[in-house]
Amino acid sequence: MYYLPCHSQRLRSESVRCWSNIPFITVPLSRAHGKSFAHRSELKHAKRIVVKLGSAVVTRGDECGLALGRLASIVEQVSMLQNQGREMMIVTSGAVAFGKQRLRHEILLSQSVRQALHSGQSQLKDMAIPVLEARACAAAGQSGLMALYEAMFTQYSICAAQILVTNLDFHDEQKRRNLNGTLHELLRMNIVPIINTNDAVVPPPEPNSDLQGVNVISVKDNDSLAARLAVEMKTDLLIVLSDVEGLFDSPPGSDDAKLIDIFYPGDQQSVTFGTKSRVGMGGMEAKVKAALWALQGGTSVVIANGTHPKISGHVITDIVEGKKVGTFFSEVKPAGPTVEQQAEMARAGGRTLAALQPEQRAEIIYRLADLLTDQREEILLANKKDLEEAENKGRLALPLLKRLSLSTSKLNSLAIGLRQIAASSQDSVGRVIRRTRIAKDLDLEQVTVPIGVLLVIFESRPDCLPQVSALAIASGNGLLLKGGKEASHSNQILHHLTQEALSIHGVRDAVQLVNTREEVEDLCRLDKLIDLIIPRGSSQLVRNIQKAAKGIPVMGHSEGICHVYVDTDASVEKVTRITRDSKCEYPAACNALETLLIHRDLLRTPLFDQIIDMLRVEQVKIHAGPKFASYLTFSPSEVKSLRTEYGDLECCIEVVDSVQEAVEHIHKYGSSHTDVIITENEKTAEFFLQHVDSACVFWNASTRFSDGYRFGLGAEVGISTSRIHARGPVGIEGLLTTKWLLRGNNHVVSDFSEHGTMKYLHESLPLPQRNAN
Repeated sequence: MYYLPCHSQRLRSESVRCWSNIPFITVPLSRAHGKSFAHRSELKHAKRIVVKLGSAVVTRGDECGLALGRLASIVEQVSMLQNQGREMMIVTSGAVAFGKQRLRHEILLSQSVRQALHSGQSQLKDMAIPVLEARACAAAGQSGLMALYEAMFTQYSICAAQILVTNLDFHDEQKRRNLNGTLHELLRMNIVPIINTNDAVVPPPEPNSDLQGVNVISVKDNDSLAARLAVEMKTDLLIVLSDVEGLFDSPPGSDDAKLIDIFYPGDQQSVTFGTKSRVGMGGMEAKVKAALWALQGGTSVVIANGTHPKISGHVITDIVEGKKVGTFFSEVKPAGPTVEQQAEMARAGGRTLAALQPEQRAEIIYRLADLLTDQREEILLANKKDLEEAENKGRLALPLLKRLSLSTSKLNSLAIGLRQIAASSQDSVGRVIRRTRIAKDLDLEQVTVPIGVLLVIFESRPDCLPQVSALAIASGNGLLLKGGKEASHSNQILHHLTQEALSIHGVRDAVQLVNTREEVEDLCRLDKLIDLIIPRGSSQLVRNIQKAAKGIPVMGHSEGICHVYVDTDASVEKVTRITRDSKCEYPAACNALETLLIHRDLLRTPLFDQIIDMLRVEQVKIHAGPKFASYLTFSPSEVKSLRTEYGDLECCIEVVDSVQEAVEHIHKYGSSHTDVIITENEKTAEFFLQHVDSACVFWNASTRFSDGYRFGLGAEVGISTSRIHARGPVGIEGLLTTKWLLRGNNHVVSDFSEHGTMKYLHESLPLPQRNAN
């Protein structure tokens, strides 16, 4: 095909436009056309976009009339992208359906008048509507469809223009030249072209004339029209909206059908196409052929669902933002497996892992512990690369740099913790926790089993990888790991060592490290592949994951707002030691002190002065709570919020009148993580321990003891503040669930009915003796 040079600028300057009175933010959009985007994440750079609306998207379920709600949402999304500085075009269906609605109305009206005159009202109910010819419907509906688009776009101060084309317009050189020039001029003036085949005059498509190589594509439906137009206009992205989620490996609705995330040229042989949609000219096979043709011409393509009520309101903007929606067509095939394949590998590997003997799982963990010390130099060298890159880019704050850093002592501590996990994991999986004799020869057991596939997302903490891997191995779970890119070199070598240890018993695939450009939000949507998500990182990361998780439980805490309450009967020495350790030992940790509550009677006492002096020596910035500030003539900066996790050498000091008020304050402003009382009064301490509703509550001990290693769990996957399943530092036990095993002998429920021959016993049976080792 011969392409005409574009006489207007391909990428015009991003100056503020004068055609719209709605303010918008321009985005950096520049790309040399000729090669499609390789990854979804690059779609945000798309400048020129064609949105193809299938008949099933535009029309109602009865095929007579338009789906106005969906159209309004689509127009809103297109307008938003247009006002970001993009060049939007729409290829739309719907003229036939709109015309059919109008013509049916006219026919019914005219028939009712004639029959009322000649046959009386009794004949009205027997009126039959003749079959309407599609060309006539298109002629009657095109003007109304365009008027509707104009009215909708006007709400966003955007002008739309209609262009009707036929196949001849692309084959005639002068017409192609005219069409090309018209479209470029409309885009230059910030007008959204709305293109449709001129169904009122279009001839039937010729058989076998479609898609014969890159130089020929006949316009026999709006799929081929959109592809032809996208390539002709050197478009960056073509979005094809239909009534299915995307391309499946078998007809949608069949038992084994799976949505294909990324489709590559040459994959057609692995796909079975079903029937076409309820309306429209082409089915999915036509869409795929058109998409591949456009892809070959340098335009990226996404096929997605434009009718689903939960996603249609943001499907177009989600695609442009690079979210995993529909099927993305790419010419670049990744070397490794997709994240879906990794999850399936982790599940299969986890089941094999769970079937191993406890001694074999422990042997894997012991081997990993040995590798951490044997390969120390290689690990530290990889970690040095991460630290140097982070420092050069200046993208990490000092507390995060400390978390990123590994050292010989850290690796030694990791190895010790892993050996603890191995030693304590001997009877974790398959342990009988309840036995009941239901009836004679009918015994029930409740046993521990793995949860399934865990997704652990962590930031700036490479030491988290072997810890979590060991806990997953000990509990027989498959594991998906998603680490921060700032620790990529460290994570790679640690994962390699983990898989080396797993290989001694042939379960290498049980632990997978996600290295693709997968967004966390997309991972959180894999509810059919992942059973539990465990975030390890900032409170913002945890909140984002809790918000994004769709149908997958999230274990963790969004904030670590830990309190230390200093009672009137507190020891001076204990107060300063515990407060210093809780705040200053590792201020970036989630179990560090953030709010210091002091009994009012301690103000202006030597104990209070020693606390303030110690914090000043340690260079801790103090923020005054409202009550504390009211007692001071010259107070430190007043706290902006009592619900603040500083994560640095900062803390809030607030005054309370009693232990009861301290408990109330913690319940109101805390995060149910870890809270401490310092007192020599045992009665006051027990009141605090029993009434504070947090995952960890301590008496005369630092908040920093809230840790799986320090609890003797070997390590932890995180600290949970939820009230279901696991709470506090989560070790092996928190990664297990249970199943019920019933062993009978030809038992049926009817034998236990009123007139049956058997009776329920429900006798508790002794548990088998646990492994002494």
